[in-house]
Amino acid sequence: MKKSIPLHSRHGRLLLGAAAAILLGACGPGQENPASAPPAAIATAATQFSVEVPVIPAAVGTLVAQPMFHAAPALLDAPDGRDSSNSSSSAHWRPHLQNVPGAMTEMRTRRLTPQKIAAAEQMAQDIAPLQTGGTADTAAPMAGSSVVATYSPAQIRAAYDLPALPAAGTALTPAQAALLGAGQTIYIVDAMHNPNAAAELAIFNQKFGLPGCTTKAIATNAALPLPPAPASGCELSIVYSTPSNAMTATAPAYNSGWAMEIALDVQWAHATAPLARIVLIEAPDASINSLLGAVRLANLMGPGVVSMSFGAAEGNWTASVDSAFTGKNMSYLAATGDSGSGVSWPSVSPNVLAVGGTTLSYSGSGVRSEAAWSGTGGGISAYTALPSYQTVNVPGLTNLLRRNVADVAFNADPATGQYTAVMAQGSSTASWLSIGGTSLSTPQWAGLVAIANASRALQAKTALGLPHNILYGQIATVPGTFASSFADITRGSNGTCSVCTAKVGYDPLGGLGTPNVKSLLASLSGTQIAPAAPVVAPASISGAAGKPLSFTVSASAANPLSYSMLGAPAGMGIAATGVVSWAAPVAGTYAVTMLAKDSVSGLSGQGVYTIAIAPVAPPVVAAGAITGKAGTALAFNVSVSAANPVSYALGDAPAGMAISSAGLVSWAAPVAGTYAVTVTATDSKTGLSGKGVYTVAIAAPLPPVVTVAGVSGKPGVALSFTATTVAPNPVTYSLAGAPSGMSVNAAGVVSWASPVLGSYSVTVIARDSKTGLTGQAVATVKIAAAGPTISAAAMTGVAGKAMSGSIVLTAPGANALWISIIGAPLGMQFSMSGMTITANWPQPVAGSYALKVVALDNNGLTAQLSVPITVTAR
Repeated sequence: MKKSIPLHSRHGRLLLGAAAAILLGACGPGQENPASAPPAAIATAATQFSVEVPVIPAAVGTLVAQPMFHAAPALLDAPDGRDSSNSSSSAHWRPHLQNVPGAMTEMRTRRLTPQKIAAAEQMAQDIAPLQTGGTADTAAPMAGSSVVATYSPAQIRAAYDLPALPAAGTALTPAQAALLGAGQTIYIVDAMHNPNAAAELAIFNQKFGLPGCTTKAIATNAALPLPPAPASGCELSIVYSTPSNAMTATAPAYNSGWAMEIALDVQWAHATAPLARIVLIEAPDASINSLLGAVRLANLMGPGVVSMSFGAAEGNWTASVDSAFTGKNMSYLAATGDSGSGVSWPSVSPNVLAVGGTTLSYSGSGVRSEAAWSGTGGGISAYTALPSYQTVNVPGLTNLLRRNVADVAFNADPATGQYTAVMAQGSSTASWLSIGGTSLSTPQWAGLVAIANASRALQAKTALGLPHNILYGQIATVPGTFASSFADITRGSNGTCSVCTAKVGYDPLGGLGTPNVKSLLASLSGTQIAPAAPVVAPASISGAAGKPLSFTVSASAANPLSYSMLGAPAGMGIAATGVVSWAAPVAGTYAVTMLAKDSVSGLSGQGVYTIAIAPVAPPVVAAGAITGKAGTALAFNVSVSAANPVSYALGDAPAGMAISSAGLVSWAAPVAGTYAVTVTATDSKTGLSGKGVYTVAIAAPLPPVVTVAGVSGKPGVALSFTATTVAPNPVTYSLAGAPSGMSVNAAGVVSWASPVLGSYSVTVIARDSKTGLTGQAVATVKIAAAGPTISAAAMTGVAGKAMSGSIVLTAPGANALWISIIGAPLGMQFSMSGMTITANWPQPVAGSYALKVVALDNNGLTAQLSVPITVTAR
């Protein structure tokens, strides 16, 4: 279909950029490499072009691409933070190892999200035995392994020979800034929306000590191309694209899988090129049309590197959209796939650098070891013609029928994955996952291309554009350069086909291999990267005299380091690991120069550590007020704060008071009074001492308090009562004014066996057995006569038959007793023997009678009793 499009048409401008690139890219074998061509003159008059507008079949335009990430089936422990203050601290450590629960090892890792991991018990459909027999679909790559190894950015930089990041705050030279991607733009093209992309990146940066990124908005009507990227810091911009290559203010819908893809793309592009500008372009959906619209928007925004971690099955339509990948000074990279052998779009495009994946093993030192990841995509295209850069001159490249995919590779196995921070929609907390897939390898290669472009810009060279020509034509065909720039991946397979096994030289699994970054950058930029000296971050350390001190020197370098010190005080030493120790610090401030020497390059770096050792404070004895009672044993603990064990002494202490080695003051027999006792605590190591005064108030002893109740008794009837005494100590008792026969025992019980009539005031005296103090109380004891008593039983009898009865009298305390009997029946006779009266009636007469007996003693006391008499008839 032909159209004539005027230059001033906005829609025409959008198509013109792509169409012109198509025409320039089809000039034939004699064409100069666009990457090195001189700038064209600028036209001054309006021009019209007749261009071919690609038309995608409707069925293809709606074809949906998928993100190419894998995640190990475990939520990781958060990184330990050792890199937060020094981004290279973990560089020479082994990767973090974490066990994966047994049942989870069978879980499918492709596009696995934190939500799915958390709900693993409810997703049985995602748990299946690992396929055997060399199948291409490694859906559960963790099967058979229960441990996942996860790498930090510093460890990845060390493994692939990326220059170590300078210490925070370092003033960078232009060359150093270029090695971090300064002045370059990386376009991350993804579908759907991740509302947390900026927050996730901030958490990632903080945890690993990476430079932060300023978030910068791009207006939907902003003039394009964009202004050049800043040369001194990272910017993050997020835009929403339309299928027509424009920007919109409407964010796409959220999708957890694409959100994960966005998170890892942004974080690992930044980890590789920390000063590059990142523009995240979110397509409204994952259709081919929408994703192409996002790529073309990147072309309009200006020079840069486009990272595409997605793919769809290739077809006979792919060549019709290759124009999207021909922007001027633009480089395009895409993931080869995550399902084993096979070719996918857009990585199959000859204008796109296809990135495969490996399984990484790196212990923190030496040379990394890699094998082709079983899930990596790659193969021979069924539709795309063999590009000119893939020739027989490339070692191992033997299948010259059509496009070979991949071109290069990087770590991609989720079982040897890389930390990625992921936040669920609406959450402010990040989960940490071990992410893999060729989705992971792609943004890192995009970062490498951005770094190469930055280094080329310093030499006034144009951007790489299509990097294949250099990678294949100038590096792979020169044996020495090839060997130094790439690690050849010769182990592993991604299926059972004839090209599914890694071998020496090029193969579709890992392409040319994985980058040895310093050498590769030298080849790509044309400059040799000088080894960087170790960076030792200055620090201030504080300690206390006499207390052992230990700290680790913070240094970053590409290789293992050896350490030494200058100006160190006596007794301070440094271990091979950079740990400084000082067993017995001496008070003072010391400027110690810490030197770190690169074991490979021999270069050294140094930093001054200011070590302030505070003098040990003397013991502090807290003053106190103590109360006690005279004669009652006293004990209390002294309160002391001290850096070391102390010994104790007392000053101005009363006789008998002592202090133990544990600071316990005791006084067995306190004496009344107030005492100011000085407690001295002496530091057993420094000899310093501190004092505190304890005011000890001993109250005078109180005499016993005695209480007794009034007591009444009867003459001749034994009595007793008890005195109640309150006293701090045991007491002894005595009586005063007691009548004859009355006594008191040790328990305070007063007794009188034979009381005598009368009233007595008896004083009970209690004496404290320790203090000698006495207390007393007066008991009134009244002994009164009881008066006479009369007792008799009822009398019964039968008429005419003699009967008798007894009346018993008592008269305690009386000398004389008068008795009268009233109401005796006729014929009844009475006799008395002692105090008993006997009544006899020889001839009782039937009837009922009552004897009234009255007794009067000489004390005037009386008693009376009515005695009933009952006589029944015969």
